[in-house]
Amino acid sequence: MSRLRLVPGTPDGVLAALAGVLDGSGTPFAPVPSDPAAAARVHAAAQPDEPVEDGCAVVLTTSGSSGEPKGVLLSRDALIASATATHARLGGPGQWLLPMKPYFVGGLQILTRSLVAGTTPVLLDDSFTAAARRMTGGRRYTAMVPTQLARYLETDRDALRSFDAIIIGGASTPEPLKLRAADAGVTAIPAYGMTETGSGCVYGGVPLDGTAVDLDDGRILIKGSTLFSGYRLRPELTAEVLRDGWFRTQDRGELVDGRLRVVGRVDDVVISGGVNVTLTTVQARLLEHPRVEDAVVLGAPDAEWGTRVVAFVVVEPGGDDLGRDEVRDWVSQTLPRTWAPQEVNGLQALPMLASGKVDRQRLLEGVR
Repeated sequence: MSRLRLVPGTPDGVLAALAGVLDGSGTPFAPVPSDPAAAARVHAAAQPDEPVEDGCAVVLTTSGSSGEPKGVLLSRDALIASATATHARLGGPGQWLLPMKPYFVGGLQILTRSLVAGTTPVLLDDSFTAAARRMTGGRRYTAMVPTQLARYLETDRDALRSFDAIIIGGASTPEPLKLRAADAGVTAIPAYGMTETGSGCVYGGVPLDGTAVDLDDGRILIKGSTLFSGYRLRPELTAEVLRDGWFRTQDRGELVDGRLRVVGRVDDVVISGGVNVTLTTVQARLLEHPRVEDAVVLGAPDAEWGTRVVAFVVVEPGGDDLGRDEVRDWVSQTLPRTWAPQEVNGLQALPMLASGKVDRQRLLEGVR
């Protein structure tokens, strides 16, 4: 077994290390962000002083949005399979613009696709429009999180329209945002996937070639060539989620006309006062409020309720915060009163991780 090499989590650092593991000349590596706290999480998850598991090319650290970060083992074959299947779905290889951090799987796979396609990735080191203008021709692709798409629809709409496809991942894409992109003539394709699946493996509800999706009592199961090999030095956790070739995700879904629809996480259903409450359903109702710009609903430990339902709400610019009673009344118009949040927190913006996901841990720390 070889040792794990730590490399700078910069586009140049990751690209060079990726080129080595893809052509067989390099050694397994883990990209390290410059932020000290993020770097410490990588060290804890990657454990560079220990030998690397056989077949590993890259160790990526999960974002830890709702739990302990883990080191995810990705093989050379999984990386290439993901890139190849993505190009096949999008219409062929092309040039990629990188607007994401390369030490997360979404950014890393943009660089992998570039290497597989034999094209030079374009870095976002100025405005999105200026970066798009540096694309050299042929098919043009990029990938980003929903927050970036919403921002660029306001500031760089023409540049967005110049791409053959824009993969949207890292978090659920709200329906209003999908409609805004479609109305603007932007080809935005919502993707479902995670670090353990080598980035997005289901595009627009349809699995990529080589990927299969199934459900086990509503839990999403994934099987295919892009799957990770396991968790770094965590064989017990690996055995828990990888069974007979299937990865048991923490997400719930349903199949509608053969397409996967993600409806929330397994832990999105909490028991509050003896009542089962689906947090994502409450969250979706809040997002229907005409003054709500963004919202997330979480469960927090509570001595009286067991788990209390807590809403974090961002209102439209210039608007007054929504009071607890107003929020509860709005939710109760279409959902059981027992589902209405017991606590409402108004925020200027939801805290986000570098991966583009809501920092749930930070939100819950503020209410405990």
